[in-house]
Amino acid sequence: MNGKHIKVFGRVQGVGFRFFTAQLAKKYNIIGSVENVSDYVEIYASGENDDLEKFTNGVIQGVAPASVVENYTVEQTTLDEKTKHFKTL
Repeated sequence: MNGKHIKVFGRVQGVGFRFFTAQLAKKYNIIGSVENVSDYVEIYASGENDDLEKFTNGVIQGVAPASVVENYTVEQTTLDEKTKHFKTL
């Protein structure tokens, strides 16, 4: 499995962004986590290449209806092998 570390900036806190990200992760069988950090949302995600790409595209397009993604970063990463599901922190 491949992994990505995604930081999403903009109006992404207080608008259901983490909830919708978790729903998207479930749809694409992604494991990892999503968390509000300071003024952005941080996501660690791992899955099959095609599913991970679809998940990432959904997140950076603004997965929550009320969200506005102004900027984002995506880096390759690996997750802890003990991670078995997607967590909202």
